[in-house]
Amino acid sequence: MNLDLKERISENGVVIELKGELDIFSSPTLKDKLYSLIDTSSSDVIVDMNDVSYIDSTGLGVFVGALKKSKQKGTNIVLKNLKPNVKKVFTITGLDKVFRIE
Repeated sequence: MNLDLKERISENGVVIELKGELDIFSSPTLKDKLYSLIDTSSSDVIVDMNDVSYIDSTGLGVFVGALKKSKQKGTNIVLKNLKPNVKKVFTITGLDKVFRIE
């Protein structure tokens, strides 16, 4: 399954809405988008994962790299609307303590 990305501006920052599966095949697309937004924006990046049904270690790696990059710029990555199975991956890996999850 592919990963669809939609970008919009909100009062809290740039929002990326994801739909699909975040895996080894789709992760490069998200990485390019996140890194580009972090480089060009001075606000937080909010990732709405309401329609993400699956995430693997490659997807987690993209988020960790993006968080590191955003912290260097003084901004943040916020993850929203995680499905229980996706949130469980963040909890098992301890990344729920590193990311701001809403």
